[in-house]
Amino acid sequence: MRVRTSPSAGLLAALAMTTAGLGAVSGCGNGEASEDGDAEARAQRARRVAAAWDGSEAATAWRAGFHPMGDVIRLPRGGLRSTADAQAFRDHRFVLEGKLPAASPKEGRVVWAKGGSLNRPLVGAEEAYKTLSRGRAGGQPHLTVTGAELGETSVATSRGPAVVPAWLFHLKGYDSPLKQAAVLPSELPRPPIRRADGVPGYPLDRLVEVSGDGRSVTVVALHGFCDDGPVVDVLETRGSVVLSAFVKSPEYTGNCTKQAKMQQVTVEPDRPVGDRVLLDAHTGRPVPYKPPHGPSPSWR
Repeated sequence: MRVRTSPSAGLLAALAMTTAGLGAVSGCGNGEASEDGDAEARAQRARRVAAAWDGSEAATAWRAGFHPMGDVIRLPRGGLRSTADAQAFRDHRFVLEGKLPAASPKEGRVVWAKGGSLNRPLVGAEEAYKTLSRGRAGGQPHLTVTGAELGETSVATSRGPAVVPAWLFHLKGYDSPLKQAAVLPSELPRPPIRRADGVPGYPLDRLVEVSGDGRSVTVVALHGFCDDGPVVDVLETRGSVVLSAFVKSPEYTGNCTKQAKMQQVTVEPDRPVGDRVLLDAHTGRPVPYKPPHGPSPSWR
């Protein structure tokens, strides 16, 4: 298993932290090192999480459900045409000109590329538009929606790529639509193990992506301004991939500001992730996916 870290401009923004929260994340100014005892405690926790999930009802429910692990919105073919349009999209500024379909089927079918399908409740066009615009009333700059129709899109899921029903929103000035998945994800299963108590480390902020071949996983981890950066350990079993996040021992021994920053960390499991459950050792839950254009409905 290999690990890579990669800071980015968007991820290096400082976050306000409480004194207790920062101490747990960074260890700034306390000179504490990541000793063998901490490493063993983290390893034991990861093993407990894997043992609790492997073969559990929660794991069965997870594998049977529809859980998006990639963006549920696809931009028009070729992307947005200007900086202003991109800003409008990021700010959820839309104006509706025209009518949206008032009726739609109650259910839609999710079809996986590797086989299998599942019927899930369908979100109406008006509700989907409200999610897209987040209820904001236009402003400048904005994108103009002239209508919508029901179609299909592809979504990365915990069971691999799937084709799902989607609302195709037509934008003024674009030849192809903006697509938004129209089916509701399955309910998250109740985890078979509680959140860690007193175990070194901290929760991962979010999953960024699992590569198409399943051989690399990129997550966002927190660390302090005075430590040597985040580390993510990996424990692999037949049924799960457990990620344990912590920080490298700080060399800095002076005063440290009560802030933390986020950094992408890419790990490469020894085997492709496949349909194994990707778990956060600290929370005992599946690592939450949060796409750049808003939270996936799986993680509300």
